[in-house]
Amino acid sequence: MEITTQVLIWAFGLAFILGIVATKTNFCTMGAVSDIVNIGDTGRMRAWVFAIGAAILGVLVLGQFGLVDMSLTASNDTSNPPYRTPVFAWPRNVLGGIIFGIGMTLGSGCGNKTILRIGGGNLKSFFVLFAMGAAAYLMIFTNFSYDFFISWMEPAFVDLGNYDIDNQSIGSMISGFGGFDENITSLLVGSLLGVMLIQWAVSSKDFTRSFDNILAGIVVAGVVVAAWWVTAGEMGVELLDEVEMMDERPFAAGAQSFTFVQPSAHLIRWIETGFSSQLITFALVAGSGVLVGAFAYSLVMRKFRIEWFSSWKDFLSHIVGGFLMGVGGVLAMGCTIGQAVTGASTLALGSFITFAAIVFGSALTMKIQYYGMVYEEESNFFKALVASLADMHLLPNSMRQLEKV
Repeated sequence: MEITTQVLIWAFGLAFILGIVATKTNFCTMGAVSDIVNIGDTGRMRAWVFAIGAAILGVLVLGQFGLVDMSLTASNDTSNPPYRTPVFAWPRNVLGGIIFGIGMTLGSGCGNKTILRIGGGNLKSFFVLFAMGAAAYLMIFTNFSYDFFISWMEPAFVDLGNYDIDNQSIGSMISGFGGFDENITSLLVGSLLGVMLIQWAVSSKDFTRSFDNILAGIVVAGVVVAAWWVTAGEMGVELLDEVEMMDERPFAAGAQSFTFVQPSAHLIRWIETGFSSQLITFALVAGSGVLVGAFAYSLVMRKFRIEWFSSWKDFLSHIVGGFLMGVGGVLAMGCTIGQAVTGASTLALGSFITFAAIVFGSALTMKIQYYGMVYEEESNFFKALVASLADMHLLPNSMRQLEKV
């Protein structure tokens, strides 16, 4: 069996498991933010954070045993995307994360949740997927990304190579600036951070009282780490060696794990190219695996339900949300799983910034929507925005024109 086929089979199999478990446990990053903002429950957020911490530790263990080569994640030539690139493009992480957070709230879920919902019969999410795909296509396959974003952001990018730092993993940056041994520093920093995140997750009954939260956290981390073992381990290195000898390089080949904005763009490109085998990517196959897993679970458990838009306003909100997710996800180089679990597992600083930006964008959007509903007649966007920022302690209360709710 060709090595490319083996890697794609692994992608589908791991994603199939993710699709089943994420559907069963209702693992939803937008839902995690919503639970905190609306009812103060941190359970699903802690499941997300548990997955991040466990994924960090999992990658560290694989690295210590020589089962993965995470140095591959520092270059566009060997990784997709290059989370540890030495060019620290923090404006992309901040703005892209905020845009994605706004989009996933308007679209009723992140990229992964969109695919899960389609598998469960939600036709609204089918439109979200193609809106997201259209935007991601523009960002990846045209000059849209550079013309509208990178061209004015680029002067603020930080080339860590100027400081003799090889990549943007937190351990490498600390060792570079402090003059410490990089391997030891990365091991200590990763171990400490992973344990702290897991400790925070398990320290509340909001997380531990629900088996679904525990299962989701373990499985999400597990499939992300396993995907790194496939693409950055012996199999992945062998694939990269084969790719170097090919006349026509497969698109988006390299070390990678799960991310769920790319599949939508790759799907459109795959159709556009007449179903070219060069466009059957890890991300595309992983997206199909999640879809099939969610569909299978929904059928077996008799939870498959056709859902449709409640109004034209609902339709527009989802389309706008999908488009913003496509733009933000590509700009930030990942989504709620693609950056905030997969990217974070590499200890890339940009991934943690994206994680914070996504949560901020989503929480702010939810608060604005809530003020709009409560003060329907006397509210407008500006008033709701100011009140929301005051709630988040980013503006003084004296500026608010709407009473706190």
